[in-house]
Amino acid sequence: MHDPIADMLIRMKNAGSVGKTTVSFPYSKFKVAIVEVLQKNGFVKSFAKKGKKNKSIEVELVFEGAKPKMRGVKRISKFSRRIYKSVRDIYPVRQGYGIGVFSTPKGVLSDKAARKEKVGGELLFEIW
Repeated sequence: MHDPIADMLIRMKNAGSVGKTTVSFPYSKFKVAIVEVLQKNGFVKSFAKKGKKNKSIEVELVFEGAKPKMRGVKRISKFSRRIYKSVRDIYPVRQGYGIGVFSTPKGVLSDKAARKEKVGGELLFEIW
C-alpha cells in the first residue's frame, strides 16, 4: 500500500456501495482528522478508535434510504503530484453537492471552512 489516504477513501466508498454500514482501516492521526471533517459534513455518522497494539479506526457510514451518501471520491493530490490551491482558487465541488478536503496550516478543513478561514492548502481529495 503506497497511499494510505486513498486506501481509506476507497475502503469507505466500496463498503457503502455493497451496503455495509461500518468499515475499519489502520489508525493514524491524519486519518482521524480527515474522518472528523467527513463527519462534520455528513458523510460519516460516527467513528471510534479500536485496539491497543494494532490500532484501527472503525467508521459508521451514512445512508440515504438504501444508497450510501458517499457516491464518489477522487484523490487529487498524490505522492507523485501535489496540488496546492490558494483561497482564491477554492471552488465548490459538483456545484455544492460535494466537498473538497484540504490540508492547511490550520489543520484539515473542508473547502467551505477553508474559504471561511481565508486559508489555502493542499487539496487532498474531492468527495460527493
